[in-house]
Amino acid sequence: MFLIPTLQTEHLAKKLSRKNVRVVYPSLNKDGKRHFPDGELYVKIPRASRLTGQRVTVLHSGMPLPNEGLVELELILQILKEVKTGTIEVFFSYFPYGMQDSVFAKGETNVAEMLVEKLTHYYNVKKIFIVDAHFAGKEWTARYPLKLVSAVPLLMEAAKKDWGDELVFFSPDKGGKRRTTFQNIHKKRKNSYEVEMYSSRATAKKIKNHAIAVVDDLVETGGTLERFYEECKRIGAKEMLALITHGVLPEGISRVQAKYQKLYLTNTITRKEANVDITPLIVSAIR
Repeated sequence: MFLIPTLQTEHLAKKLSRKNVRVVYPSLNKDGKRHFPDGELYVKIPRASRLTGQRVTVLHSGMPLPNEGLVELELILQILKEVKTGTIEVFFSYFPYGMQDSVFAKGETNVAEMLVEKLTHYYNVKKIFIVDAHFAGKEWTARYPLKLVSAVPLLMEAAKKDWGDELVFFSPDKGGKRRTTFQNIHKKRKNSYEVEMYSSRATAKKIKNHAIAVVDDLVETGGTLERFYEECKRIGAKEMLALITHGVLPEGISRVQAKYQKLYLTNTITRKEANVDITPLIVSAIR
């Protein structure tokens, strides 16, 4: 088996190469770069013919450059298709456009499903691994060869190592509960930056005087987690920790760090704040 990383997962590939994973890095152009002067990407798989008939996994993260990243991913998959690779797989450490996973209004499309459908039907991708997909549990996912894996156990292990078994784990909203099964408080979104939250009496009893660890798939603006913190503190939570798989936006990460006692964040996206490594999860899944 061979693994080909895109530019946005080279930080993971370097760790994987030390775990006896055969990594093939795309080549540089004649200028010694991966971009031409006009900004266009250059993609070449060195000795691509050796991949004929082989199993190849492309490792990709949808951030921090979601649009450019998809172009690079498609170029790599087209090369693999042309050299007649035996089995093509894609491992998304973070899936781009994963929140656009339904048609919410007329004139829109389900972008997440569209991408999955294109990968499987046009590029003949046989298996798609996704770490903590935002659309986990959606009805349409059953139609595709998706292997949904979760970094939540790694995050919980790291938090328990520091704080013991006294932690009470929560999801910040109904979507989080669907993905993790952890209890949640009620959320009403006003816009992309503002949300309202409130708790029932039964939920408040589970929060008051306890150390609360909120588990979420991603942080963008940080508004949801900030409001969750304020609601739990109002009720009387002792300590507040945040366990996040995907650090999508730096400003959101900073907003969470300013509130919570500690942020546990994986390296699915290359962020300096990441302190939980997902490479063991990747190795376990692809092997």
